[in-house]
Amino acid sequence: MKIGIFSDIHSNLNAFKVVREFYEKNPCDEYLCLGDVVGYGPQPDECCDAVRDFANLTILGNHDAAVCGRMNYAYYYEAARNVLDYHASLLKPGNMEWLRQMPYTYKHPEGFTICHGSPIDPQEFNYIFFLDQAIQLMPHYDQLDHITFIGHSHLTKAFVLAPEGVNDITSNNITFDPHKKYFVTVGSVGQPRDYDNRACCTIYDTETKTIQYYRLPYDIEDTVRRVFNSEITYNFGKRLYLGI
Repeated sequence: MKIGIFSDIHSNLNAFKVVREFYEKNPCDEYLCLGDVVGYGPQPDECCDAVRDFANLTILGNHDAAVCGRMNYAYYYEAARNVLDYHASLLKPGNMEWLRQMPYTYKHPEGFTICHGSPIDPQEFNYIFFLDQAIQLMPHYDQLDHITFIGHSHLTKAFVLAPEGVNDITSNNITFDPHKKYFVTVGSVGQPRDYDNRACCTIYDTETKTIQYYRLPYDIEDTVRRVFNSEITYNFGKRLYLGI
């Protein structure tokens, strides 16, 4: 089966529309969202509606948790806190309840796990985007699934773990060795941070054991205009042009 996996929409409806159109032209058997539907962008409620309508399952991201009251975000910097407060004021009750019901992780019958950050203490939303962070997972090797798909960093990073060590992978198309374990970050739909400002999504093929990244241009100008016309700080709009 083919599974569309995407993450970190961050209230960027224009980016998500393009990703959805891509999947409609390249249909999958299932669609999984790895969290952070809200945060940063101009259309949180609309993105909740769109993702709820499309994805078969959405798991909890840290911004989702903050907006719906499932985590303390007092330590976030002021601009990020202000957006989260603003988004909480915009969400319909049904979408707020949807965020409150999201799971932290999900173990798929096809032999992989999805979560927003590290699967070790997933409620902590720890990052895995440096090699050292991946190496720290080795004491948990036996607990880890064959593949763990994550979001959170907004990067397209992957790591392969084996008893002899850990290495990073730089490829837009990864084939999984059944004798090793993998962490794959699927990039960000609405706020990429790998200096490529196009929306990112993936397709995982359970038959060939491969995952492919796809980059899709979207109407950044309109999204930025909506940020500038809202209560959100300008920097969260400007960064979309640079993919940072």
